[in-house]
Amino acid sequence: MNITILDDYQDTIRTLACFGKITRHHVTIWNDHTKDVDALAARLKETEALALLRERTPIRAPLLERLDKLRLISQVSVYPHIDVEACTRRGVIVSSAMAPGRPSYATAELTWGLIIAALRRLPHEMAALRAGTWQAFPVGTGLRGKTLGIYGYGRIGAVVAGYGKAFGMTVLAWGREASITGARADGYAVAASKEALFAEADVLSLHLRLVDATRGIVTAADLARMKPTALLVNTSRAGLIAPGVLEAALRAGHPGMAAVDVYEEEPVLGAKHPLLAMDNVVCTPHLGYVERDGLETMFGTIFDQMLAYASGKPINVVNPEVLG
Repeated sequence: MNITILDDYQDTIRTLACFGKITRHHVTIWNDHTKDVDALAARLKETEALALLRERTPIRAPLLERLDKLRLISQVSVYPHIDVEACTRRGVIVSSAMAPGRPSYATAELTWGLIIAALRRLPHEMAALRAGTWQAFPVGTGLRGKTLGIYGYGRIGAVVAGYGKAFGMTVLAWGREASITGARADGYAVAASKEALFAEADVLSLHLRLVDATRGIVTAADLARMKPTALLVNTSRAGLIAPGVLEAALRAGHPGMAAVDVYEEEPVLGAKHPLLAMDNVVCTPHLGYVERDGLETMFGTIFDQMLAYASGKPINVVNPEVLG
């Protein structure tokens, strides 16, 4: 097969042990990023099996209609970036393992790294130390005894809550009924309301899926309720926060800090994002799930799906009607 892998920004996939599964096939890997349909059509002209790294590139009908040789899209997890109906019309199988019940521990770990980095001002102090200054910024704050707010107590939120408990924090959860039920079952307190969650949390971490119902669910009014000493953390999706309101809230001092791993348009190049110019924000380039062990698991599955297709027995098929 002619296999193409898109958006391998760090040129990592060829270094994974699981890459050996597909070395007998012709593999093309792109390390840069484009959403331009003409550019993608040219890159994918000969592609029979396409591997996607989560949701980095949208695959919609205008592109699919130009990919006559494409027969399989292989990826893992949710697929809002794929026009499954158009794939079915074109006879393209979408294979996507959902890994039920397995949280992204890498994302939970990064969330905690961002919390400590922001509260203790680690990036700022590291830069100052390299520039020759000792303890250059106002003293940071610790975690024990503080309140950790979890907005969206799902698979990742539950892991982050466990880390918070280990640090001696009081965990306060909020979300849909399933979140509330799950948090109570695990012995955590539930906020009286969404408004109370934002007002009471010293650290508030977002762990919601981005769907129509959650887009812009965090409003300017929500952020205005946060303490001037509070930290907002977003390792989920930028679209959960209404456009522009986080920057405005940080300038107004409620919350006092933010730690962000996700952005409206990715990748962010040339430092062209307003959060990158703010001293009270710690920013990372969407590293949440991007970790070697996680990528081994992810691409091991992606390549297994490709091999299953090549053997005539596709697995984890999202659009089984195409098989007919």
